[in-house]
Amino acid sequence: MALRELERQIAGVAALEEPARRALYLHVVERGGAVSRDQAAKGAGISRALAAFHLDKLVEAGLLVVEFRRLTGRSGPGAGRPAKLYRRSPDQLAISLPPRSYVLAAELFAGALERAGGPATRDLGQGARATGRQLGEAAHQRLGARASRERQLAAVVAALQGLGYEPTMEDGEVRLRNCPFHALAERHRGLVCGANLALLQGFVAGLGIPDVQAVLDPRPGMCCVALRSERARRPARRPRRTRRAG
Repeated sequence: MALRELERQIAGVAALEEPARRALYLHVVERGGAVSRDQAAKGAGISRALAAFHLDKLVEAGLLVVEFRRLTGRSGPGAGRPAKLYRRSPDQLAISLPPRSYVLAAELFAGALERAGGPATRDLGQGARATGRQLGEAAHQRLGARASRERQLAAVVAALQGLGYEPTMEDGEVRLRNCPFHALAERHRGLVCGANLALLQGFVAGLGIPDVQAVLDPRPGMCCVALRSERARRPARRPRRTRRAG
């Protein structure tokens, strides 16, 4: 890592030392999308003016990015000025002292696997699935055999949070707002997304929740895999009509 880049990374992390600034950043991350100044101020429990100051400092540090959009959905004269919105930056902060380059090592391995193809990539998938199963089985053991479905899903979210996926429940699915392998997936998408899917398929299998599946469902700004519950997707049964006598 070049000295200037190291300084930038350190400055980005140092920006989060201030408590109000850190609370704003964590609120934006938790929301998962673009957040207005008013929303951020309310979420962090501070004034709008103070929130605006710290949000712009987070932009300067490269931790947030800005976009402008009308929140009313209207356009043309009388629609008002677009609101200034903040969302998490796609840039990654990773500091190692002294510098280490594990991403470069991963790049070398991924490139070699892609060139080898065939059995090598199948072995990667099998290894990822086995590792995922071990993680799922460990989470299942912590839960116990008679855990309710709510506790099972909570265990899924907690385990994936610990792995850096930033899971959130949306319409009965567990969506993953962060890909822990993003930098590598940008250059080796097929290989990395395939291994990621195998890892999470093994994880679900180890947990032993029969109606939850890990599926490829890429969306902008999210991990390429989602955990889908078939039970949540089934339509509710209509009550049977009873015939009246006479």
